[in-house]
Amino acid sequence: MTTTIGITCSDGVVLAADKRASKGFFVGSKAVNKLFMLDDATAVAIAGQMSDAEYLVNLAKAERRLITLRRGYPLSVHESARLISNIVYNGMKSYNPFYVELVVAGVDGEGPHVYTADMSGAITSEPFMASGSGSPLAYGVMEQGFRLGLNLDAGKQLAEQAVRAAMERDPGSGNGVDVLAVRNDAWREVA
Repeated sequence: MTTTIGITCSDGVVLAADKRASKGFFVGSKAVNKLFMLDDATAVAIAGQMSDAEYLVNLAKAERRLITLRRGYPLSVHESARLISNIVYNGMKSYNPFYVELVVAGVDGEGPHVYTADMSGAITSEPFMASGSGSPLAYGVMEQGFRLGLNLDAGKQLAEQAVRAAMERDPGSGNGVDVLAVRNDAWREVA
């Protein structure tokens, strides 16, 4: 139970998430980080079971490093999302599912991208995405405020507004907002 957001902008991508970790109807923590960098140009926002999500992020980081070393250049954002979805799908097929939904966002040679990978292993992409229990509320704010060509500063504001709107009505979301931005030129630092 959480709210995570990913938004593509003209000059990069923005991820945002609330800080609450809930345990059923109990607030387990009020200061959880749900945004993780996979490298300088790709990041993920996690919704779902924290232990599964953190394990999945660490596994994806390691696999991405191995693939990059083998082939000599980094994975694109789509390849990173596909890698994560394949790991999740294999877990589901072996009756050991990951109870997570991740928003994978970043920039590569083709520009900014945002994907969601759900617990079935499916990935989808749109200019803006949300996951978690507060996502229906967040989508309403983003549908109103998103426009193509949005810059990072406006994207950060919109992402924060969307998470805050979800926090007003969703009991699984709360205790503040973390926002992370990746600029278009970040992918050059990874190569």
